[in-house]
Amino acid sequence: QVQLVESGGGLVQPGGSLRLSCAASGSIASIYAMGWYRQAPGKQRELVETITRGGSTYYTDSVKGRFTISRDNAKNMVYLQMNSLKPEDTAVYYCSTRITINQAFNYWGQGTQVTVSS
Repeated sequence: QVQLVESGGGLVQPGGSLRLSCAASGSIASIYAMGWYRQAPGKQRELVETITRGGSTYYTDSVKGRFTISRDNAKNMVYLQMNSLKPEDTAVYYCSTRITINQAFNYWGQGTQVTVSS
C-alpha cells in the first residue's frame, strides 16, 4: 500500500504561483502513473494532471499552459507547479497513484487546500 502526503497549499492572489509536493512512502519508480486531482466545494473531484512512468503527461484543458506535473523517482516525489492561478482553481488538491495500467487511481493523500483570492 502506498501512502501519500501532500504539502505546499495555501492562500495566493490571482496570478500568483504555488508548487504542490507529494511524498510517497515507498518507491514510485515502478508505479505506472501519478496524478493530481482537485475538489472544489460542492463539486465532484476532477482530474488535474497525470504523469506516467515514462514521462507522458495528461492534463485537463482548464490548466493547459499554467500547471506542470513532474515526478522525481529518486526522491519518491511528485510535484505540481501552478502558475497564473485563478479563483476557480480554489480547491483541495489530492495526490494519487495508479499502480498499474490495469488499475484506476486508487490511493489518495489527505489533500492540501489551495485558495486563490485577493
